[in-house]
Amino acid sequence: MTNDTKYTRILDALQTLLESKDIQNISVSEIARAADMGKGSLYYYFPSKEAILEALVERDYEKPLETAKNLAVRTDISPFTRMAMIFQACRNSSVQFRERRNAPSSASAPEQAFIHQKYLTYLTAELKPVLTNIIRQGIEIGEIHFDHPAALAEIVLIVLAVKLDNTLIPSTAEETEETISGLISLLEKGTENPAGSLNFLRAF
Repeated sequence: MTNDTKYTRILDALQTLLESKDIQNISVSEIARAADMGKGSLYYYFPSKEAILEALVERDYEKPLETAKNLAVRTDISPFTRMAMIFQACRNSSVQFRERRNAPSSASAPEQAFIHQKYLTYLTAELKPVLTNIIRQGIEIGEIHFDHPAALAEIVLIVLAVKLDNTLIPSTAEETEETISGLISLLEKGTENPAGSLNFLRAF
């Protein structure tokens, strides 16, 4: 059995356990049993339960991050179109993660906040340089007018990450739509684009 297979089994084990239990109520020993290996073997790959959760988050966003990096160099596509495509890929991954958890609304508030924090931290750290690069490209070709591309990327990511997971500040569909509309309006004004020109971002 390869090391990669054992690594994957550990992540699969935690993913399965999260479908019925809060992360706080899952022990390293339980994860090891679910992965059909000894606790010592598990520690060979991960120093802690939190490290396993972080690796699971990274795996869940592996495809959208690959999409983002590929889109970063597609200068033949409008910067805002590329941003919308990245957000949609992230949204799809978030929806799949929540569905795998079976009944995420039944999770405790601390549980929801803890897992959301992992997603928010990872997404912001990984996507910020990609989006910053895309925004800079938009500035260079005159489609975006803004002096702080990194700050703009971070602001957009924080708002969208909160709405992607919808557990830190639970919102109805109408409230989410209002927030996204507000973000789009700010983006249009801040980047000197005509009102309504970025409505396609709502596809996210």
